[in-house]
Amino acid sequence: MSDVIIQANSSGSASVTLTAPAINAAATLSLPNQTGPLGYANIPPVGTKTSSYTLSATDVGKYVQIGSGGSIVIPTGIFTEGDTVLLYNNHTSGITITCSALTTYISGISTASTSATLLTRGVASVLFISPTQCVLFGSVA
Repeated sequence: MSDVIIQANSSGSASVTLTAPAINAAATLSLPNQTGPLGYANIPPVGTKTSSYTLSATDVGKYVQIGSGGSIVIPTGIFTEGDTVLLYNNHTSGITITCSALTTYISGISTASTSATLLTRGVASVLFISPTQCVLFGSVA
C-alpha cells in the first residue's frame, strides 16, 4: 500500500512524501517542468488567435482564445483518449471550428459534423475519445 504524508512547518509551507509499493521493475515518475505547486491552479492560455489556428498536442489542458478573424481547425491523429482543449470566442460573431478529417460529434447530437460554430463570447470544450474522434460541448451550434 502507498503512503502519502503531508507535513507543514511553522512558516506555512508544506512538503509531501510519497512512498510507492515495492514493484518488480523500474518505474519512472515524470513531473511538469514548472516552479510552484504541482499542477495548475488555473487553465493556462495558449494565446489569442486572429487567423486560422490548428490545434496541436501542446494545447492539451489549456485554453485557446479566438479573436477577430480567427478560426479553429481540429486535426486527426494528433490527440489521444481523454485529451481536452478549451476554446473561447472573444469576438462579437460566431467562429468556425473545422473538423472535416476527424469524426466529430456535438454533444447530444448523434450525427457527425464536419464543422461547427463557436457562438459569440462562447466557451466550448473539445474532448478526444480517440485520435480520430472527438466531442464538442458548450456554446456550439
